[in-house]
Amino acid sequence: MSGQDWLEKDFYAALGVPKDADASAIKKAYRKLARTYHPDHNAGDAKAEAKFKEIGEAYAVLSDTEQRQQYDALRAMAGGGPRFASGHGGASGGFEDLFGGMFGGGGGGGAPGGARVRYSSGGGGPDIDDLLGGLFGGGGGGFGRGGAEYGPVKGRDLATSASLPFRQAVTGDTVGLTVAGKTTKVRIPPGVKDGQKIRIPGRGEPGPGGGPAGDLVVTVTVEPHEVFGISGDNLTLTVPVSFTEAVDGAVISVPTLDGDSVRLKVPAGTSSGARLRVKGRGVKTKRGRGDLIVTIQVRVPQNLSKDARAALDAFAEATANEDPRVGLAEAARS
Repeated sequence: MSGQDWLEKDFYAALGVPKDADASAIKKAYRKLARTYHPDHNAGDAKAEAKFKEIGEAYAVLSDTEQRQQYDALRAMAGGGPRFASGHGGASGGFEDLFGGMFGGGGGGGAPGGARVRYSSGGGGPDIDDLLGGLFGGGGGGFGRGGAEYGPVKGRDLATSASLPFRQAVTGDTVGLTVAGKTTKVRIPPGVKDGQKIRIPGRGEPGPGGGPAGDLVVTVTVEPHEVFGISGDNLTLTVPVSFTEAVDGAVISVPTLDGDSVRLKVPAGTSSGARLRVKGRGVKTKRGRGDLIVTIQVRVPQNLSKDARAALDAFAEATANEDPRVGLAEAARS
């Protein structure tokens, strides 16, 4: 994505959020739009594909604190993002006056040493992307770090985003992403987390003067799964058990992400919230394989029969002297 893109595109409008939206609101808006316009749900719809790309570019910038600050600052200087024209006749306080002051000139496109330079997005004069590259670390068009010419410099990084189904994120996959009008294949490692940024070296913009290419930074959104969750290299799962199974203990069947099931022993007297571990059924990475963490949820009986109600009343009477909250008040006051 070029500097001119930042000037022309309103990323906040693309996501439908105000300019003061916090990170949570930006993420929520992106996830909602990504589900709506995801190519898997809009096969062959060119408009949906373009919208998906647009919101992906917007989220990639606005979800990165540093890039968002640079974007806001640039558009504030630009007065909202219109393309800057070269030559005379523009409004006062325009782009030439701004950068004339920054580089020591007296307005109208001042440059170091008093030379007059016109800034444009095309035609003669320095390209706006080269100029912005120098301001924000890209280094181009002779404006390197510190304002001096250092010869070949690294190209600017590009930012994009990818939305992955949960299973694809756990196992890892190679996905095709459209960046700066080109399709590139990116390897997503197993176990990628929601919101994680993956840096792909050398996939950014070519470096000016023969310098090395910048990197491609991919912000990943992981679509939630109906049953499984992820914590580090472990998968998580909540499994309901009956009151009797929790009291007496039981061996239950638990599904895994691999598609099969495992037998899990629930100890007698297990309470809701207890966590049991199934070794080696988590995320498989180069470091090894994580575990499956099973959280027990004791299911409270509903619509008791007459006999079940009588049995429950008898149980309540037999355990009337037991207080499950003993010591709670004292602990709260400590």
